[in-house]
Order: sequence, then C-alpha cells, then structure tokens
Amino acid sequence: MKKIAIFASGTGSNFDALAQAIDDGRLKAEIQLLVCDQKHAKVIEKAEKRGISTFVFTAKEFASKADYESMIVSKLKHANVEWVILAGYMRLLGSTLLEAYPMHIINIHPSLLPAYKGKDAVEQAIEAGERQVGVSIHYVDEGMDTGELIAQEAIQLTGREQLDEVLQMVHHVEHRLYPQTLALLFAD
Repeated sequence: MKKIAIFASGTGSNFDALAQAIDDGRLKAEIQLLVCDQKHAKVIEKAEKRGISTFVFTAKEFASKADYESMIVSKLKHANVEWVILAGYMRLLGSTLLEAYPMHIINIHPSLLPAYKGKDAVEQAIEAGERQVGVSIHYVDEGMDTGELIAQEAIQLTGREQLDEVLQMVHHVEHRLYPQTLALLFAD
C-alpha cells in the first residue's frame, strides 16, 4: 500500500477518480495529504469530506519557491508520503521537491506529449486543427511536461466536436488511465 500525496489546484476531478479507485480496491494506495495552492479550490472540500489532511498555501506568502517547497517537503515527510501525484496542480516544481522525491513524482497532462505542453493543451490542439488529442502520464522533471513518459492514450476526433465535448472525452480517459497506470506502477 503506497502512501501518496495529491497536489491539485482546482476542482479535483482527478482527485475524485483516484480516491474512488482506492475505495474500489483498484489502486493500492492511501492518500495521506492534499497539497493545494489555491485557498478556494473545490478539491479542498472534497479532501476534507474524506477526512484527508490538507496543506493549503499561497506562494506569494513565501519569500521564494524553495521556501514553500521546503514547507511542503516537511509536511510530506511528516505524513510518510512515498509518492507525489500531480492532479491539476498548476505550478512547476522546483529542485527542492524534485530532489526530495526523485522519480517519485507523477503528472497527468491532457495532450499527447511532447505536443501541447503547459496550460490549455486541449484548446491549443483544437485551434491547431488536430484530429487526435489525448492524455499523457509522465514522471516530473524540472521542465514543463518534459519528464519521461509512462503512459499515453490517444482520442480520435472528427473535427466537428465542440471544446466542451473534447474536454469531456479527455476527462473520461484521464479518470480511467491515471488510476490504472498508477496501479501498475505501484505493483512493482
């Protein structure tokens, strides 16, 4: 049973999917901590309803990224966290976190990396006229969505889909693929 922390910045749909996979026995993990950088994010309430400890911070309240990441690492170590799982966390990680958890930080991204890194990847792909979008799961390194790939799944488009339809398709794949991929990774 792996002890994980989930980092999120928004509504927490991937948080929900991971928590449900744990509840269903499909993912052998325990969520020890939610780390969130947005004081009003919906994911905080979701974690609290499940009795999961939360660490919510505002980056600008710290002198530097190293300072808030040191605080996060302290919280992770105190909770005996083995793996850090990014689920819609909208900050690049710095060396403090990366060095504390080498090859133990995983991210999910709504594109077929290396295409469309960063924010609004689905929107970027649609604007470019792509007929294929997808989901990538990767290890986190110092770059933006540049870490070693673990899993990917493509979604074929006709070109007639609206943005909300494509986003729904992407979320559907994310919510299945992330727990499935982590379950395989944690089985080793």
